[in-house]
Amino acid sequence: MHCAIFIDQHPDTLGGMQTSVRLQRRFLELAGHRVTIVSPKYRGTHTADPAIIELASVPLGPGEYSLCIPGGISDTALDRAMAARGPVDVVHIQADFWQALIGYRFADRRNVPVVHTMHNRLDVGIAATMPLPGLVQRGFGLAQRAFLRTGQPVAADAWTYLARFTENAQRVTAPSSHFARLLQDQGVFPEVDVVPNGMDDSIAEQLLASPVPEPSARPRLAWVGRFSAEKRLLPFLDAVQMSNIDAEIHIFGDGADRAKAEAKAKASDKPTVLIRGKVPYEQMLTELRRADALVQTSQGFETQGMTVFEAAALGTPSLLSDKSIAEDLPAGTYWLTAGDSVQDLAAALERCVEQVSSGAGPVTASFDPTSFLQSRQTALMLRVYEEAIADFGS
Repeated sequence: MHCAIFIDQHPDTLGGMQTSVRLQRRFLELAGHRVTIVSPKYRGTHTADPAIIELASVPLGPGEYSLCIPGGISDTALDRAMAARGPVDVVHIQADFWQALIGYRFADRRNVPVVHTMHNRLDVGIAATMPLPGLVQRGFGLAQRAFLRTGQPVAADAWTYLARFTENAQRVTAPSSHFARLLQDQGVFPEVDVVPNGMDDSIAEQLLASPVPEPSARPRLAWVGRFSAEKRLLPFLDAVQMSNIDAEIHIFGDGADRAKAEAKAKASDKPTVLIRGKVPYEQMLTELRRADALVQTSQGFETQGMTVFEAAALGTPSLLSDKSIAEDLPAGTYWLTAGDSVQDLAAALERCVEQVSSGAGPVTASFDPTSFLQSRQTALMLRVYEEAIADFGS
């Protein structure tokens, strides 16, 4: 099978979606399938990957992200790059914006089925990350109507916008049961398949086979994600200062809020706050295994909360700020904040550190790590692909 995956950002940029696509590609190839990834051109110097088609793009802000302009020029460039790769059996859209438009146009030209994986809460994400979110959403809706020739009014909200895409999809998947239910309830697609983002089998097995890390002299907490408003890194650091916990805080990732985060880290008193930056995937999993707890601070934004499940599979409990993520975890494997304020997060941090120190906190023994291995998720996705192809041909 030849699968073409369309993503809004290059797979080598920072993000849970990018990590999941890299793993999906690897395990599809291990199963004997062929994968082509279509993304914006990478900003900066890197080694070209023959499996990735990088379309011409323009910078999206000061960081590492870019956007492509859909239309005839990108269609022609994509068709030219695809010409030597043989027929495509299924198009997998893992995008919400420019690459979704480009991918659906490609699927229509090639007359192949589409599977669309929804990764983002657009209803809250655009508001959290964009100025004038109403105008931004309308702009995306206008582009959708123009480039896909929907013949319908401009989508007035995020859910209608997503549903307009899926009118041309054979299958829709989501990485968690809580997000799948939300997509169904909002009318995006009648039946959404749950296919979680997984974790590399070999790295997980190696880490789980190694001795359990010795308890740290001070509780060791990890925070992972983009340094941006929706991930709530700065409120987390405010909560760390407010609680004044005696702990080591390791922060992984990068983004626009880095300078502000570094300033807050330097101002902390008792807690030791270390901004570790972006690290390779295997090192990230090793750090999760070493940590006494992972702290997840976004609220109502995550569609899975991938690092929470990676941590649980590796034996590390999480302190959660999002009740929806907690719904997909076994009881007793996490702490949960009592509310959404910085004060609530500070109180939860105090409780977490106290229980880690006394050995009385949550344990992850009831979480089956094999349920989160990428090989299992790839097998699930292959069944989705086969069903989409069968439906399309009937």
